[in-house]
Amino acid sequence: MATAPVSGGVGGKKMLTRGGASASGSRALLSGGGSRSSSRARHSVTKERHPGLVNPCGDSRIRSSPADVPEPALSPVEKLRQENELLRRTIEEAEAAQALLEEIEQENGVEEETATPAAATQQPTPAAGDVDMMDTASTVGTSPASMSDVSSAPGTYTPSGSKFLTSIDFDGVAAYTTKGEDEMSAYIGKLGPLGKENFRLEERTNRSWMPQLPPVPGGLKEVPGAMPEVTGDGTACFQWDGSLEQCREHFQHRYGVYGGLRHHIDVHEGGMDKFTRSYEYYGLHRGENEGKKGLWYREWAPGAQALALVGEFNQWEPSPEHWAVRDEFGLWQLFIPDGADGSPAVKHKTKVKCRIVGSDGATVDRIPAWIRWATQEWNEIQFNGVYYDPPETSAEPGVLEEGKKYVFKYPRPPRPRALRIYECHVGMSSMEPKINSYKEFAAEVIPLIVDLGYNTVQIMAIQEHAYYGSFGYHVTNFFAPSSRFGTPDDLKYLIDQAHRYGLTVLMDIVHSHASENAQDGLNYFDGTDSCYFHEGSRGRHWMWGSRCFDYGNYEVLRFLMSNSRYWVDEFKFDGYRFDGVTSMMYHHHGLSTTFSGAYNEYFGFHTDVDAVVYLMLCNDMLHSLFPSVVTVGEDVSGMPAFCRPVSEGGTGFDYRLNMAIADKWIEFMEERTDDSWGMGEIAHTLTNRRWMEECVSYAESHDQALVGDKTLAFWLMDSDMYDYMAHPDFGPSSPRVERGIAIHKMVRLLTMTLGGESYLTFMGNEFGHPEWIDFPRDDFVDPGTGKFVPGNGGSLEKCRRRFDLPDADYLKYQWLRGFDRAMCHLDKAFGFMSAPHTYVSRKDEMDKLVVAERGDLVFVFNFHHTNSYSDYRVGCLNTGGYKVVLSSDQSCFGGYSNVSKEADVEFFATDHPHDDRPASMQVYAPARTCVVYAPSERVDPLASDPEGLGVKDLGPYFAV
Repeated sequence: MATAPVSGGVGGKKMLTRGGASASGSRALLSGGGSRSSSRARHSVTKERHPGLVNPCGDSRIRSSPADVPEPALSPVEKLRQENELLRRTIEEAEAAQALLEEIEQENGVEEETATPAAATQQPTPAAGDVDMMDTASTVGTSPASMSDVSSAPGTYTPSGSKFLTSIDFDGVAAYTTKGEDEMSAYIGKLGPLGKENFRLEERTNRSWMPQLPPVPGGLKEVPGAMPEVTGDGTACFQWDGSLEQCREHFQHRYGVYGGLRHHIDVHEGGMDKFTRSYEYYGLHRGENEGKKGLWYREWAPGAQALALVGEFNQWEPSPEHWAVRDEFGLWQLFIPDGADGSPAVKHKTKVKCRIVGSDGATVDRIPAWIRWATQEWNEIQFNGVYYDPPETSAEPGVLEEGKKYVFKYPRPPRPRALRIYECHVGMSSMEPKINSYKEFAAEVIPLIVDLGYNTVQIMAIQEHAYYGSFGYHVTNFFAPSSRFGTPDDLKYLIDQAHRYGLTVLMDIVHSHASENAQDGLNYFDGTDSCYFHEGSRGRHWMWGSRCFDYGNYEVLRFLMSNSRYWVDEFKFDGYRFDGVTSMMYHHHGLSTTFSGAYNEYFGFHTDVDAVVYLMLCNDMLHSLFPSVVTVGEDVSGMPAFCRPVSEGGTGFDYRLNMAIADKWIEFMEERTDDSWGMGEIAHTLTNRRWMEECVSYAESHDQALVGDKTLAFWLMDSDMYDYMAHPDFGPSSPRVERGIAIHKMVRLLTMTLGGESYLTFMGNEFGHPEWIDFPRDDFVDPGTGKFVPGNGGSLEKCRRRFDLPDADYLKYQWLRGFDRAMCHLDKAFGFMSAPHTYVSRKDEMDKLVVAERGDLVFVFNFHHTNSYSDYRVGCLNTGGYKVVLSSDQSCFGGYSNVSKEADVEFFATDHPHDDRPASMQVYAPARTCVVYAPSERVDPLASDPEGLGVKDLGPYFAV
């Protein structure tokens, strides 16, 4: 093992130019720096620094507690270390229990169960004797003493060899299983060719430290939690930001509106649980009437003069008994009894619509608002509602059978401490120019997500949308999974398979607006302009060409809140990314607006209080009934208390999308030369977030991948990607590509390191996917600009993901994907995104360096385009030995191996203060590289999987 020299001078360094000459250089250290978000964001607003933010005075420390907040009895660091110790002890005890169980089974002559024919059509079921690890994400704050009896915890084996005592309680501890290496070969052989294809998922999983969830005996059944009492006046969130005191009346007013609605729902609706299960009452449902079995149909259409149900069952012409009866609130209902032979009058998968006579006397056919499925025939333009209710239930959980209701087999995974989100779209997830299916996604894409090290999949375009090119954001049928990708049960199977491998599944939900389509959607549903939406101009989004909900309407609240619960309860989604929240919360929709940070911009006449209260009700309901649910809000305005609990008077989201980061990176790439990139400006943009309000960071999302924009890879390499992405052994390179690959890696890791408490990427961007996303479309006129936009002839050529590119050993895409995989696994091993310790010690404008600490790791980013530095002193928190755990300069990532883990160099940090840090060490920082240093005892220079990552074992903040 080599040892790095430690030289004496404070800040001593040697600067190496690309030519190899060395020279001394001075250091200009900037703190803070201005923040400017370009108008590229979807909502065309800018975000400046606000009072109460993390970095209000340029202080490089972030997330340090205000002086008036008392220190807890047990620090977060010690709490997490105790958690990790509990995890290690649990793993050891689980392994011992497994060995004992195997010994008992051998003594009793128990043989491995053979695969059934049904198993060949689905992912193989984990064997019930292979306990790999216990997750502790749901036991944060629990002392080891209270969990000492691990063998009796839910989801574990008892020494007697009994089967799983699986807990389905949201706060329970789940046991995970994986197959042993020797068992894998035998199992693959039994499954045959199809089994080998399906087993690909399990092979990838074992390589990725990803635990598998055990099946729930008899299928998953959940018991919702209880709603808390409404207490306080909505100002408890002021403890985190005293500046909010100036807005006390606004907070009290909106909290009063929220409390009043909660009281009304409790008194008149039987409570929130019943109110948000209105999808079990409205729409089409089997039931009884006067002792007869049949089908109930209920619809809210206050402006209609008459309403009937039509469809294939009555040849689209209603009989007198098919017309509904209206009550005083505009609710229409009718009952269609079964036939004399007991067969249903309206059978499963029957096409239906409701025929409405509007207030003007005009008769129109509409798809029922609460419909569960809507389909479009290949030779038709309009969609039809479909009565979807399979008459039978699958006999075995986890088995997808045509014409039968799917039964969930696996429990929800524990809520991740930090989200590593893989944003994706089912339809465009194929490598071929076609629309992919839910089943294909489960078999082909889930293995890739698990292998990359992401723990959360965020799925776009689930709610039915008549226009495919809208990316799912112009929803027409809110309770219907998109039929382009398969049936509702196919989607349930996808989610169950994701849960099997520990993936949290978020849905991109759209409640900020609705499609203007009056044939397939809700627009003019009852013949009036005001059903579900505001009347007139307020009910129309002038930029998006869509309709805006009336969140103050009680029945609209019922519809949207039931919809929020529906996807979590019926499909087992684990939460949401709420789209377009800024547009909801302000009457101006955040358009042509600059948020300077003055609090009257958030809490005044511009604010749509009804919309904010709806978000409070929705978040409160979801987190109370389903405590493991995660909600992420797409807000670019930076509204204070957005991510504080509703009980404190906040809006209730868990995370805010940090949208300014992507805009800043694009601004630098589009407008700045390399030597003008400001390190202080970068650090400020990444850390400029509110104290105690967590963010999801991203360098790029689907927005940057759409036609008309550019991904980071294209901004960096542009047309050179077409000619110079061949591996050096197979073709020429170019300076632009070399620069682009180097910066691409640095930008993504720096964003993950400092940008927030969680991280997101859009599928394909992890390896620098070439081209842009262009959905099949015809010529059209943009409703926002009025400009003519030529179509692409309905082509799917650029509406797919070329996952085969990084698999090709003759292309450089493998380098970018490999680095992305390594940095995700770095967080998996060390949990640095959720670690309580974060400090930015250096933002050097002359040397172009950023040095930061998160958890036990030290990150060194050298953005200089020519200068490399030897013996460069960097500050750190702890003394002792450090080694390289990850370096973008590894040859397997396209680097030159000037700094690599294989060198096994140990850097000793001494109690030599530097950059306001109590300790420091000297390192080598090559140009355009990022290097991560970890405590020596945690590093294995010979580790090979994931390739390029030198993790020895789980770190102190381990978080799957």
